[in-house]
Amino acid sequence: MLDSGALVAIERGDRDLGALIMREARAARLPRTHGGVVGQVWRGGRDRQMLLAQALRAIEVVALDDDLGRRVGLALARSRTSDVVDAAVVLLAGPGDEIYTSDVADLARIAEAIDHDVELISI
Repeated sequence: MLDSGALVAIERGDRDLGALIMREARAARLPRTHGGVVGQVWRGGRDRQMLLAQALRAIEVVALDDDLGRRVGLALARSRTSDVVDAAVVLLAGPGDEIYTSDVADLARIAEAIDHDVELISI
């Protein structure tokens, strides 16, 4: 799973993260994120954000629909936090999945509150 910090790192040319995404895509394990995360970082279109635009072709972007929205609301209530985008990232990760983030503390609080086993990797 990728949060907005991961997409910003890709946009800034983080080679390790870019290589990880391509490696996972070649192994038919597309990294995932959701549309809210893309909305947090997408500003200039393909010309200004070429690296990000290319990477998004190898990332599964999931919709933040009604069901996910309701689960996010419950997670926010339990964690006493308010960031919808962060909570959706945590909920979309499967048990034991890695989440690449620049907000380890925030995501850890949500994951702990809902007893969700994920590995948070700081970027």
